[in-house]
Amino acid sequence: MKPALPTRIGSADIAAQLRREISRGALHPYDRLPSERQLAQTYNVARGTVRGALIQLEQEGLVEIRAGSGTYVMQEAQVDAESPMEQANPLELIDARFALEPHMCRLAVLHGRRQDFDQMERLCDAMEASGDDPVRFAREDSDFHRLLANSTGNRLLIRIVGQITSVRGQDEWRRMRQLTLDQNIIAQYNIQHRQILNALRTREPERAATYMKEHLETARLSLTRAAAT
Repeated sequence: MKPALPTRIGSADIAAQLRREISRGALHPYDRLPSERQLAQTYNVARGTVRGALIQLEQEGLVEIRAGSGTYVMQEAQVDAESPMEQANPLELIDARFALEPHMCRLAVLHGRRQDFDQMERLCDAMEASGDDPVRFAREDSDFHRLLANSTGNRLLIRIVGQITSVRGQDEWRRMRQLTLDQNIIAQYNIQHRQILNALRTREPERAATYMKEHLETARLSLTRAAAT
C-alpha cells in the first residue's frame, strides 16, 4: 500500500485510504492487514490513530478485528470512482449531514452511554486546544461526529456516517478546509460542539437536534461563502 495522504493525518484519513485499497482490489476478502505497528510506521502516526481507523472499518463491516490474530478484510467496499460518495462535494456532504445528524442526536440521547459522552468531552477539550491548527481541529471534529454516530448504536447509521466522513479526506474538502477554518470559525464551532454535548448529557433530544442544525447551518454558510470566492 502506498498512501497518498497529507503529512498530518487522522483515523478518518487512514480509514479512507484502506477503504480505497479494498474497493480497488489491492486488498481482498480474508486478506490479513499489516499489524497496527506496521500501519503506524507506514502512515507515520501513533498506533491509537491506526486502531481508530480499523475500528471504524469494522463498524462499517469491511474488516474484522480478531484478538491475538490480527485484522482481516471481510468484504469488498462497494465504492468506485464514479460513485456519488466519491464524487460528492463539500456542500453535498453538509446537505447529507443535515438529513442525518439532528436525528442522530435524538438517538444518542436515547442510547448514548456516559463513556460515549466522556469521549466527546475529551474531543471538545482537544478541539478547543486546536484553535490555531486547522488540520488537527478537522481531524478531531471528524472524530466527534463519528463518535456521535457510534453512540446511537445503529449499525447502518454508523456505516453511512463512516462513508460520509471519508469524503472529508478528499482533495476538494481539504482545499475548502484551508479556506474556511480560521480561528474565528473554529471558536464558533467549539461553542456549538459544547452546546450539543451538554444537551446530550442532560438528555434533551430536541435541544440537541436544534443545536446540531445550527452547527450545520454555520458550516453550510461558511462553505457557501468560500465556494463563491
